Amino acid sequence: MSRYRIRLVIILATFSLVGITLTQMFWVRKAFDLREKQFNNSMNIALKGVADEINRCNNLPPSVQNPVEQLSTNYYTVRVNNFIDPYQLEEFLKNEFKNREIAKDFEYGIYDCSNEKMVYGDYVNLESKNPNQKQATRFPKLDNDSYYFGVYFPTKDTGLLAQMGIWTFSSLVMLIVIVFFAYTLFVILKQRRLSVIQKEFVNNMTHEFKTPISTIAISAEVLKNPSIIEDPERLQNYASIIREESVRLKNQVERVLQMATVDKEKVNLKIEKVNLHDIISQTIQSLKLSVENSAGNISCDLQARHTCIEADKLHVTNILYNLLDNALKYCKVVPKIKIVTEDITRGIIIKIVDNGIGISMENQKNIFKRFFRVSTGNIHDVKGFGLGLNYVREIVMAHKGEINVYSSIGQGSTFSIFLPHENHTKKR
Repeated sequence: MSRYRIRLVIILATFSLVGITLTQMFWVRKAFDLREKQFNNSMNIALKGVADEINRCNNLPPSVQNPVEQLSTNYYTVRVNNFIDPYQLEEFLKNEFKNREIAKDFEYGIYDCSNEKMVYGDYVNLESKNPNQKQATRFPKLDNDSYYFGVYFPTKDTGLLAQMGIWTFSSLVMLIVIVFFAYTLFVILKQRRLSVIQKEFVNNMTHEFKTPISTIAISAEVLKNPSIIEDPERLQNYASIIREESVRLKNQVERVLQMATVDKEKVNLKIEKVNLHDIISQTIQSLKLSVENSAGNISCDLQARHTCIEADKLHVTNILYNLLDNALKYCKVVPKIKIVTEDITRGIIIKIVDNGIGISMENQKNIFKRFFRVSTGNIHDVKGFGLGLNYVREIVMAHKGEINVYSSIGQGSTFSIFLPHENHTKKR
């Protein structure tokens, strides 16, 4: 799928989800407002009924005007301006709420009309096992003849939301759809990125294999000419070219095969006692030709004394080879590489210091990812698959070690590897 189509799909899908979400929010709000309006109407009728009951107990006619006043979304006052018996008030409130199917806990207070002070208040839990068992001594004796009362619902909003079952369910479904869309979008973008990376990998691999094969083929054609026997120096030159290109091709094949074995679930380490300094010497020797061709130099400062570790000799050799090979390739001046070892608790540190082009902080976060290569624009003077450093990290981690990089543009790089003396990795 092209980049344009992916962007179009993302824009349309996002627009659709935003539209559906806004519509959902609108109707949820509408439904909540309707529930709240119904609750307020029921509350006005119930509290007016309580006021009429109080007037009836005081031998007064029902109120002509509505005595109920809503001061906030969940607080109501009732101006009866008469004597109020606390016990009767609580019973009237419970009965009226029950008749109106208002099953919410509430608080009520009785206020003196003369000074606006609360003279009594209580919290009523409708889920109490014995809601009707009241002690007469619990209610105070009020002597004044002019009171009003207020009712407060602390759980009104949560109660109304709890009644909106279908809307809550639909909102949850909408949330799941949004999460699923975000995940799908992430997968699509990741797959597209992997597709681009793999395409670049195939192109690089084709070029890396094609070049030495073509060189070998041309050299072989030259060697087929009988007259070349008369020119031993030329014969030796073309034989050397075939050998060098064969080694180059072999190294490229080995790098691809290395990554085929580096799967976290499939790494098979052959743990044995090895001398790290011996491995370093052997690796430097295998790179002797590359170092001479670049007129470079590899020096050693091997300070570690406890150089024997439990590791896979082949993989550790490949780790060092990859890092040294990169130090040679990514250098625009005469390569000067230094290998340092030092003892630390439980293991040994190997540092490979170079004077190469360096790595930016942004790229340092990605260099250990598979297929990642530092972008050099349209210049492709250094070929590779973007597999080496990923292989290095996976093998170091398989040995229960750590790898870090310290670098800046134009200042070279330092790769620091910790390998433990003892490795308890089991053969798989």
